[in-house]
Amino acid sequence: MKKSLYDYALKHGINRRSFVKGAASAGAIAAMSGGLSSIATSSFADGHSELRKAILKIPGVGAGSPGDADWQKVGEMCLGGTKERVKEGEFKGVELNFMGLDSLNLHNMLHRGFLKPWEKYTGAKINWIDLAQADYNARLQQSIATGTVDFDILQAGAPFEGDLGGKKLLSAMPDWVADQIDLGDYVGYLQAPTGTWDGVTHRISIDGDCHNFNYRTDYFENEELAAAWKAEGHSGNWEVPTTWQKVTEVTNFLKGKQHAGFPAYGYLDVQKGWGGFGFYFLGSIATAYAKHPDSPAFLFEPDTMKPMVNNPAWVRAIQDVLDRSGAQPPDQINADPGVTGFSQFLAGTGSMVSWWGDVGSNANTSDESLVQGNVGFDILPGSDDVYNWQTGKWETLASGPNYAPNMAYIGWGLYCMKTVDDNSAKNKAAWSACSHIGGKDLSLWMSMYPSGFQPYRNSHFNVDEWVGAGYTEAFASDYLASEADSYNHPNAAIEPRIPGIFQYYSIAEDELSKIFAGQYDAQTGADNIAAAWDKITDQIGRESQIKLYKGSLGL
Repeated sequence: MKKSLYDYALKHGINRRSFVKGAASAGAIAAMSGGLSSIATSSFADGHSELRKAILKIPGVGAGSPGDADWQKVGEMCLGGTKERVKEGEFKGVELNFMGLDSLNLHNMLHRGFLKPWEKYTGAKINWIDLAQADYNARLQQSIATGTVDFDILQAGAPFEGDLGGKKLLSAMPDWVADQIDLGDYVGYLQAPTGTWDGVTHRISIDGDCHNFNYRTDYFENEELAAAWKAEGHSGNWEVPTTWQKVTEVTNFLKGKQHAGFPAYGYLDVQKGWGGFGFYFLGSIATAYAKHPDSPAFLFEPDTMKPMVNNPAWVRAIQDVLDRSGAQPPDQINADPGVTGFSQFLAGTGSMVSWWGDVGSNANTSDESLVQGNVGFDILPGSDDVYNWQTGKWETLASGPNYAPNMAYIGWGLYCMKTVDDNSAKNKAAWSACSHIGGKDLSLWMSMYPSGFQPYRNSHFNVDEWVGAGYTEAFASDYLASEADSYNHPNAAIEPRIPGIFQYYSIAEDELSKIFAGQYDAQTGADNIAAAWDKITDQIGRESQIKLYKGSLGL
């Protein structure tokens, strides 16, 4: 969606939930602005509407978690784009190595199911390289560093494009692929320049990534907790917190209390490393403090690559985690993000958590969820004030709290490696396989069911389609609004795609674990991270990093 149109809608009183609702708000915007937004029109003009209705009934929301038979059936029904461009048996004898994630978020398991009917139709054979979350980054970084690329297709997050694109390891997307997947349907932040490297498109997006705020509605409807909140003299009503200051206050308030007969917990902090991914959870706190509306930078100062991670904003975020540590569930320091999102929050432990959007969809579709009907969604909390790194001062904005939704990881994508360019059949087969998984219709199914992926196309935001799949209108409107509001926020924090990005994150995790274990205070630990980041920058090359970093920020 164009930000200008989104702002126009808000200015004229169209709220965030009605905006993603579809036809009604689309008509209102058309009447006011003279045209329809892409987010409103894309799904309505979709000629595949009947196919979309059919696949969304497999297995159907509330009918249990989908399995391999369901994935294969959806994959077979969505072969239309392939059949328009590939003859039956055209890739007989072609073998492709596919490297991706095999974890609690399914990923490769899902891809394998979708591609079985594609393999049967095209004659190609796919060999799978499955990696656990904790092993994935190290394996990929080793391949990049040594140039030993033994895979033809890679599932990777967009931040790795600095490494992959910088070393010219990626194949350029053919025009026919862009047409098959409807590249223009991607939400705005996934378009150029974030969607390209050095002006060339390499990524088929299969995900849009941001952290949103998940909370238990039943906690904040609990009259006993409301009375206790008032009795203890807390300011304001007992309600869902919208700033990190209030998140900490609510979390510490809940210590020792009960909800529905069980120990009550507030915000679930992630304190354990996760192969670099754990750093995003601190980032989703820090951006509210560190991402000033006047600057796109929040990790490094653009002209020097001086780390910001030890400035007052990031130190405050670290201190937030420490200040809430006494109110966490037992042994929270050893709970990795996956456990926190899926084994704690979805099982009923805790009242608030920041995670990628798939925790939201899993709340309603996973057989393991015990919180169905009791989860609400919003953008990440803001802060009463924000640190201006250019002036070195904290500021209170006239507009109110500072919000800076974290586009954590930007999104998973599928990449064909440069090695396939030496063989025309292999090149076409690799891109065809990726196009099948990243197709417009199949991607809608993935965004609605437990997959590890969240909405990332304008056409994914039609509430009517979600309701048709079995979601309640209230749930779908709230969930999609939290995603759309994050993607389209004018102060969204979009991380840089620079070489070594996960080296920075991984070493930060190592130092954060020492802080949370009590070895260092917040400032000392943050200074250690900054010093280590400076060494990485110098090893890679400061001047080249500055150039790439500024380019990624649009500076």
